[in-house]
Amino acid sequence: MPHSRVPRRAAAPAAALVTVLALTATACGGSGDSSDQSKGPVTIEYWSWTETKNVDPVVARFNATHTDIKLKFVKQADNPGTAQNLRNAVAAQKDVPCLVQNFGEVPSLVGEGLLSSVDKELEPYLDRFNPAALPNVRAGGAYYAVPTGFNPTFMMINRSVYDKYGIDVPRTWDDVIAAGKKLKKHDVYVMNLAGEDPSTLVNLVQQAGGTWYEQKGDSWRIDFLSPESREAADIVQRLVDGGLVANRTYQDRPALISYFDSGRMVSLPTQTWQLQNYELNYKKSLGDWQPIDLPQFSDAKEFTTSSYSANNGVLVPKGCEHVEEAVEAAVWMKTTKAGIDATYQKDTKQYEWPGALKDVTPWVDSVVTDKLFGTHRSEARGVILKSVDHARSNWTVGPNYTGVFAELQDQWAKIVTRRITVEQALEHLQEFTVDDLKSKNINVEG
Repeated sequence: MPHSRVPRRAAAPAAALVTVLALTATACGGSGDSSDQSKGPVTIEYWSWTETKNVDPVVARFNATHTDIKLKFVKQADNPGTAQNLRNAVAAQKDVPCLVQNFGEVPSLVGEGLLSSVDKELEPYLDRFNPAALPNVRAGGAYYAVPTGFNPTFMMINRSVYDKYGIDVPRTWDDVIAAGKKLKKHDVYVMNLAGEDPSTLVNLVQQAGGTWYEQKGDSWRIDFLSPESREAADIVQRLVDGGLVANRTYQDRPALISYFDSGRMVSLPTQTWQLQNYELNYKKSLGDWQPIDLPQFSDAKEFTTSSYSANNGVLVPKGCEHVEEAVEAAVWMKTTKAGIDATYQKDTKQYEWPGALKDVTPWVDSVVTDKLFGTHRSEARGVILKSVDHARSNWTVGPNYTGVFAELQDQWAKIVTRRITVEQALEHLQEFTVDDLKSKNINVEG
């Protein structure tokens, strides 16, 4: 399934996670009081590890069009560095930035006491956002970040290989498995499941309508063994048991791209942000790929795709002195035409994907690369828009998901190497998650 770098994540401190019990819509940190604006504009410091050339034009456009608020970009070295710098600043309550690129799941960061609620400040802007972009910036019923949204999920297949062996375009996951059985006879894999990346299972559970966490009052209900999880597990298990998938790692990206380009693996669940990389690096198969709708479960009553992304909000840290202005600036960056247009890069001819918005149509064509899809290029727009329109927003992340995800990575490595079944992994994760929450004195059912 679509992925980015999948690091092993350290679990948040137990004492900090207990604070999730007390999550409310009350803002922490700065009040957003701007009574000192007569002395000059409010300056909002924005921390991000994004390349300076991508951020500077956005900051410049904002500052040129706003008199009461000014953005100041502070470049961070990387994701882990940003996280540590923010933890240090919040702990000291000194030089706390007001906007930070997200580096983790919001409930866990709230549990650490790192974030301010932005409920009151974000409420006037909620109708701008795609509903599927909202759940993952909430914790305990309150908002703690400005949504940046999700990249639409779809599949691309090496159509030349499919046609070579007379295999139909897959419409369901059962079709993918059937195609895999036919391709195996020709020493071709239908998909790739990297041993460090369990996103395929996570996305399938979400696509089926399931969630492993559900908050009920001051308690969490945990269910890794729901019908939706079992349905997702069945797809993964059949792919693995049939020997239909490769297990090439994402940790050696050049080697992986070369493998994808070779024609030995021919179906890629993907997202819009990955297309440029394929365009630039494919040599043998450039033009052979076709964008298709994400395969569905055979018994699905409606078309659905997944929308969860761990880092899909701009964080407002605890200790920010100007919450209202910070939210206004982040909303401008992520939802206005001027803000999104300012992300345009001449070298790639692309914009930062406006995944938070209800209407992404003005920017779809820019993410569809020129040569990757060959004669099927015109089909990409419809596939992408369909994915956006049908993204599920039911997935919930719980207060200990960071540690649970690390455990899931361990289990996933055993799944793809056939040391355990998916069912056994889910049974283990059910027990692990419940026990972990109880050890942190968090109320739990399951």
